[in-house]
Amino acid sequence: MQDPRQDRTEALRAIIRSHKRWDTIFGVVGLLAMSVGILTLLALFTQMAIDGFPRLTGEFFTSFASRRASSAGILSAWVGSLLVMLVTALFAIPIGIAGAIYLEEYARKNWFTDLIEINITNLAGVPSIVYGLLALGLFVYTFGFGQSILSAGLTLGLLILPIVIVATREALRSIPQVVREAAYACGATKWQVCSDHLVPYGMPGILTGVIIGLSRAIGETAPIITIGALTFIAFLPPVPFTGDPPAGLFDWLYSPFTVMPIQVFNWTSRPDPAFHANAAAASLVLVVLTLGMNALAIWLRFRLRKNIKW
Repeated sequence: MQDPRQDRTEALRAIIRSHKRWDTIFGVVGLLAMSVGILTLLALFTQMAIDGFPRLTGEFFTSFASRRASSAGILSAWVGSLLVMLVTALFAIPIGIAGAIYLEEYARKNWFTDLIEINITNLAGVPSIVYGLLALGLFVYTFGFGQSILSAGLTLGLLILPIVIVATREALRSIPQVVREAAYACGATKWQVCSDHLVPYGMPGILTGVIIGLSRAIGETAPIITIGALTFIAFLPPVPFTGDPPAGLFDWLYSPFTVMPIQVFNWTSRPDPAFHANAAAASLVLVVLTLGMNALAIWLRFRLRKNIKW
């Protein structure tokens, strides 16, 4: 007669073998799925680099858009992208970090703050075209900013604001409570705790969220098209204190503009293959810029975390 305990042991071993087998199958399927995505992305990036790399010359970066593909460049597009990102950063970073600090450290936990938190989380997943429609009615028509760099920067600032707030709050939550208690025990005020301890300790996560948000904003097209970005532009925003009469310090904020994604969209919509090569070159610049911003976020996070001493 066979021992019942031995039967149970054999049954458990069979169940474990079955689970391990399914784990192996799932791992293989997951690896294949990831490989398909990575290989597809690699193939597209390689084709884009092959088509666009010959156009990456000095003239390509210093020439305006043109009706002739051989003389067309991205000067107005990359300058417009940098200026729009400047406005976006100046708007979204201070407000996002300040809002996150208030919600995490100052605001009382009640139904109102719970409602705000739910809306912030939901806004992070709202399609970008919705922000464009909001900005069209609010910034372009209601506030009268027009189809300008200021409207575009504020629109993209609203787009990444939930990302900055969520990233900052998560960074503050990751700081041990003993840091706050030790600071309060030494007589520090709440503001001193936040400015001297929490923000410096949470800076790796905060900077990561900020740079990832900006790298998303620089590639957005839908909200920029909605507020009226130009698809063909052959001039730069006015430089302060130049021209006749001299431009004001902030006149460039109200200038018409274009950005890199709009320029790529314009070139890809044309039937001439030479413009498609220009679009591939501009896309390559945009991809490298985005990857560089993400690499900067990883490097900053590593360096700052390395210097933090609890």
